[in-house]
Amino acid sequence: MSNPTEIEFLHEIGSRMAAADPLHAVLARVVTFVSSLVQCDSCFVYVLNQDNELVLRASKNPHPDVVDRLKIPVGQGITGWVAKHRSPVAVARHAFEDARFRVFNELPEDRYEAFLSVPVLSRGKLVGVINLQHGQPHEHSLREIQLISTIGFLVGAEIEMARLEVENTELSERLQSRKVIDRAKGILQRELGVTEEEAYLTLQRQSRDRRKTKKEIAEAIILGDELRRGKVSSG
Repeated sequence: MSNPTEIEFLHEIGSRMAAADPLHAVLARVVTFVSSLVQCDSCFVYVLNQDNELVLRASKNPHPDVVDRLKIPVGQGITGWVAKHRSPVAVARHAFEDARFRVFNELPEDRYEAFLSVPVLSRGKLVGVINLQHGQPHEHSLREIQLISTIGFLVGAEIEMARLEVENTELSERLQSRKVIDRAKGILQRELGVTEEEAYLTLQRQSRDRRKTKKEIAEAIILGDELRRGKVSSG
């Protein structure tokens, strides 16, 4: 049976999901709890990106230079194997001798003795991996593996919600950019007497020459038009 600390944590994760806390805050809490539940030397949380790569998003030990940057292709190394097969792997000793082991030189913890890797799933879909590493041999109990897997399911739902929020935000931003660009094209067509395609090419050229986004160029065109119209009205 789970002890009160474990139950409290599971309740807290559920509360964080309902509160829509920032993803990194949730993952940091997961790392802290998992590291206290299973005494380990390092704990990593990887999240799957759109390119089918696992991106390091949280770490027990500070790694500001690699968090959000280190990527592991699905299928590569023990972590990639777990992601591909969606099944946990527990190695009690000599983990670096495992046929699936791969060295990622950016992490000082690459040389370890024992290793536990658990997939993070949401409705059967892979969203990430939780890794625990030990400098000394360690036998992971079935209870430890099951509890961390449960945490993985809960975090998986949180990651999915965060992804949907990001996708919705990006879609909204794209639609807003399109509206701004379309409005700017209309102004250029009117002021320069050019076609819609020529107006777009003008925006594109200005974007390249000034090293600004097309939206930024469009906003400048709209602002200039509004200022001119304001002057005409006031005159």
